Amino acid sequence: MTAIKEVERLDTDEGGMGYLQSLPRRVVTVYLPLLVFLIVLLFPFYWMTITAVKPNVEMTDYVNYNPFWVVHPTLEHIRYLLFETSYPGWLLNTVIISTAATFLSLAAAVLAAYAIERLRFSGARQVGLAVFLAYLVPPSILFIPLSVMVFNLGLYDTPFALILTYPTFLIPFCTWLLMGYFRSIPFELEECALIDGASRWQILTKIVLPLSVPGLISAGIFAFTLSWNEFIYALTFIQSSEKKTVPVGVLTELVRSDVYEWGALMAGALIGSLPVVVLYSFFVEHYVSSMTGAVKE
Repeated sequence: MTAIKEVERLDTDEGGMGYLQSLPRRVVTVYLPLLVFLIVLLFPFYWMTITAVKPNVEMTDYVNYNPFWVVHPTLEHIRYLLFETSYPGWLLNTVIISTAATFLSLAAAVLAAYAIERLRFSGARQVGLAVFLAYLVPPSILFIPLSVMVFNLGLYDTPFALILTYPTFLIPFCTWLLMGYFRSIPFELEECALIDGASRWQILTKIVLPLSVPGLISAGIFAFTLSWNEFIYALTFIQSSEKKTVPVGVLTELVRSDVYEWGALMAGALIGSLPVVVLYSFFVEHYVSSMTGAVKE
């Protein structure tokens, strides 16, 4: 009871949260920053939406039409994008490539992170630091040697060129993320399992991984997002129009010389962002839990 009274006293003091009791202070310190944050965060999606359903005449005539609103909405740009371009194929290619690269990267990252954090071998910290430094290497440097390997292996202009090259930047990132999550799992659980005769593989699959579901989901979301938005490798290793991914296809096929099909471009960007938004919305609780903490003693 004493602790509760102390918290209530701090909330009413000027040094606690009591300064938020007045409306002007709440407006300045809470509502106004949130409003600015929402505008900055949501305005790009609003602009893409209204541009995707805005007729071409309203895009260029700012004298008779408001640029921030649509007077005569149309679905012509979306119809053109879905039925007169290869966009559905680009979307399917992106889903397949991102999903395959994410699962491949997670499988390798789980083994690497578990070995670095749980096996306690000499030089584990240095290896973990090296993994993190590998994540910092820009893809613009890696794609030159990778392109040579892709050509020599005969993978150019195939989905496998991206599925096998995306893990070069996904595995270091996922490993670094999972290392921090595995570090929070008590070692006593593994020690008890070893005493009971469990092998390392059984410990990983039956103890560590079930406890690490939030961390795995978080790493998977990040990996899927990075794969979905990747541009340099997809532009370099894929040439055929029907095999392109959404980021490359929208830019290279919907921009002809100096002609920009803004309605189709915005529609493609909006539709292409929906799978990632849906993914985050379904797993937001696991994602937040992995960011705020893991298994407690």
